[in-house]
Amino acid sequence: MSVLPHCSLELLPVGCFGRVLKIIGAGINVRRLMDLGLIPGTIVESIRRSPSGDPTAYGIRGAVIALRAEESHLVLVEPQPQ
Repeated sequence: MSVLPHCSLELLPVGCFGRVLKIIGAGINVRRLMDLGLIPGTIVESIRRSPSGDPTAYGIRGAVIALRAEESHLVLVEPQPQ
């Protein structure tokens, strides 16, 4: 049995895709991320980072959202081939 590599969304390189595995934590932060479309199984694209490196723009289900590193750190993704 092989273990699939995974990382937090903040570590996904710009231009790469990842499949959401789970959101770490509980409460209103998790609810907000799920309301933005970050639910298990969703494909996310890291589109661009701001010049300062934070926030990062992500493409999710046809929309573009910006998340700070502290928020994207809560989202566990499996990098996908392009």
